[in-house]
Amino acid sequence: MTRTMAVAALLMAGTALAKPVVIGNGLIVDGNGGAPFAGWLAMDGDRITAMGAGAAPASITAAADVVDARGQAVAPGFINMLSWANEDLIVDGRGLSDLKQGVTLEVMGEGSSMGPFTPAMKALREARQDDIRYKVTWTSLAQYLDMLEARGIAVNVASFVGASTVRVHELGEDNVQPTPAQLAAMQRLVKTAMHEGALGVASALIYTPGAYATTAELTALARAAGDCGGMYISHIRNEGPTIEAALDEIIAISRNSGARAEIYHLKQAGRSSWGKFDAVIARIEAARTAGVALTADMYTYAASSTGLDASMPLWVQEGGIEKWAARLRDPAVRARVIAEMKAPPPGETNSMLEAGGPDKVLLLGFRSEALKPLTGKTLAEVAAARGRSAEDTAIDLVIEDGSRIQVAYFSMNEANVRRQVAIPWISFASDAGAQAPEGVFLKSSTHPRAYGNFARVLGKYVRDEGVISLAEAVRKLAAQPADNLRITGRGRLKPGNFADVVIFDPATIADTASFARPQQLAVGVSSVWVNGVQVLKGGEPTGAAAGRHVKGPGTGKCPA
Repeated sequence: MTRTMAVAALLMAGTALAKPVVIGNGLIVDGNGGAPFAGWLAMDGDRITAMGAGAAPASITAAADVVDARGQAVAPGFINMLSWANEDLIVDGRGLSDLKQGVTLEVMGEGSSMGPFTPAMKALREARQDDIRYKVTWTSLAQYLDMLEARGIAVNVASFVGASTVRVHELGEDNVQPTPAQLAAMQRLVKTAMHEGALGVASALIYTPGAYATTAELTALARAAGDCGGMYISHIRNEGPTIEAALDEIIAISRNSGARAEIYHLKQAGRSSWGKFDAVIARIEAARTAGVALTADMYTYAASSTGLDASMPLWVQEGGIEKWAARLRDPAVRARVIAEMKAPPPGETNSMLEAGGPDKVLLLGFRSEALKPLTGKTLAEVAAARGRSAEDTAIDLVIEDGSRIQVAYFSMNEANVRRQVAIPWISFASDAGAQAPEGVFLKSSTHPRAYGNFARVLGKYVRDEGVISLAEAVRKLAAQPADNLRITGRGRLKPGNFADVVIFDPATIADTASFARPQQLAVGVSSVWVNGVQVLKGGEPTGAAAGRHVKGPGTGKCPA
């Protein structure tokens, strides 16, 4: 039996041939934001069939497998609004670090997506792989997501089409602007992706080549997505010194394209920007009051994670990592890069400066086996050991590793994070992979948000600090992102909806990951069903492959 046949058999066994399931004696937190209530929920096949307060009727339980959820909460599966599980799920379909937190849908595609690819893009993706190695056997984004489903995954998957991906498809990685014909071709790629199930178009504007896109280009792509019911979602152009202008840009793109918009991982990066919290929130709320459909998501930590590219000027990175590393070998280029790292050009950012210096930059991931022993050290520690400046060391590491190098920047303020958690229009995102503390994943480190972002909402901010109520947290973890994405039938416990269901203990759910030991699974989630199939039981994965490719509002409707 092939793996695909085995998965199909498992899915059949988990849905059509299984007995109905009734969860009884639980605290029902349905996702609507109303008061939780003691009650029961019934599932049959891949759908929720009934629910109610009190004890389940004997007529419902008689022919069912009954799960006793006494002392626990029963909630809709959580939605990760920004997942980097793209490659993780190819080698381990369990998505364990998220599954153990109750995540049932991974939403991918920040700026770059796993299609559409040209042959040259496929070759580059294979050449630039890190610890996880695979063949790119697909061309379109939908083919990639369908491939994951066919291979067997525990969680559902969905994706935006990347604005930088369609840009590279037509223009390559250089700093060039599209002709009208090329822009029209990029719009057609977006509409084709929407027709095949994409949720919208996503940009990441502090990275190359996405940073080369003008507001007009982004508006055109957002219009193509919006015409198909999709969203424009963006890592905005600046999150610190010029965040005001970056906010104005996404507001203008939404207003002029007609597309709903969302800000990826909203933050005020850098000590000098921490005091902008009230002004940032007021700016967004003013746009919302004026009719702009603008929301945001966040992760629940005061440190970001990205690459050393976020600390270097954009011009040196043009054309991809190979050309970037080659330029850095030129002494004149190096001197200019160092000068601009210390004093960034207008409108650009330096995440190391925003964090407060190299002692606030933690090294997390390398391609090179020779450099992996540096994992877990700060950039300042490595610079001191090498007897080099922090800027020289960052440049040397990029050259030696042939990658942007994954790091964490401690640039944010915990008080601001706490205040953001309570804002009604902000949902949650890990901005990280879905890993397991074993195998290939132990070859590099990660940010603790990969293992604890969602449990941290329910443990730290609901139970321990009382920042928001349990009902409001579940609404923001499930129903709100489903509504924003226009995903029907998910995000709420409701008869007729897909049976994505989580049972967790409000008294014990917690993140256990830290920056010192990030690869630690969360605790407190006992059971998870995805499309009616139990994928976590007694806190352990069942091995069931119930995840599906969840498609957006333009599926089959948008002109391809």
